Amino acid sequence: MSGGGADAEVVNPRDGDFEVVTLRNGARAVRHLGHGEVMHPSVGPWKEALRLYVEQPRLAERLRQPGPPLVIHDVGLGAATNAVAALTCARELGAEQRRTLEVVSFEVDLAPLRLALADTAGFPFLQPFREAAEALMRDGAWEGEGVRWRLLLGDAVPHLDGTLPVADLVYFDPFSPASNPDMWTEGVLARVRRHCREDGDGAMLLTYSAATPTRVTLLLAGFFVGAGVSTGTKGETTVGTTRRESLELPLGARWLERWKRSSSRAPHGAQLTPEVEARVLAHPQWE
Repeated sequence: MSGGGADAEVVNPRDGDFEVVTLRNGARAVRHLGHGEVMHPSVGPWKEALRLYVEQPRLAERLRQPGPPLVIHDVGLGAATNAVAALTCARELGAEQRRTLEVVSFEVDLAPLRLALADTAGFPFLQPFREAAEALMRDGAWEGEGVRWRLLLGDAVPHLDGTLPVADLVYFDPFSPASNPDMWTEGVLARVRRHCREDGDGAMLLTYSAATPTRVTLLLAGFFVGAGVSTGTKGETTVGTTRRESLELPLGARWLERWKRSSSRAPHGAQLTPEVEARVLAHPQWE
């Protein structure tokens, strides 16, 4: 549910706190009526989802490798664009898919998904999975050939405190820290980290935010952190991993020096104390 400015024209359809808007490039997206943030505001939902959450982690390549189910924790289902991008990737592989894809989506409000499903022209990429999404909203789960999709509705924290399948990938896509600060704290991200794979190639978290506080918070939560791919107007995004060697562009000495001079050194939702500063500097990222 990547947050951002509202380069958009309103096109009426509303559901609860959300409305459908048309971006300047013609793509449709969903906007929150309260804080005005648009989901995937730059290049549109589908292009951003494919670039950031499918192509970047080489999802197709992972699904071609035999093994246990590949588990995605989809934190911020929104209009289901990221989840459906992953499901579409699996479906397009056909017989080349060698392992099951399991998507676990977290969401507090299903209005964005209802709006997107109702706008078949604006969100055509959802239509092949319309029945799946409707079953997800109705039953909390859906299963197809080689894929499973589960919904955990409500506040994410109790779910993150419970038992979950170990994640290979995390799509971390809530509204931005400015609009949804509770989801970006060290406490929440540390919970996300606890459910990430440690063995094999480890796990990878992908998020649209490249803000310094986001990267600091991920470091404090126990991730190794690097720069992610560009999406539209964003020059960089962010990747967190459980293994440093999994990062293509890890943060290094140059980033650390910039952080020391930055006016935004604190993690989300906390003050920069000497203890916090010491923890960042002692992170194995810099070894």
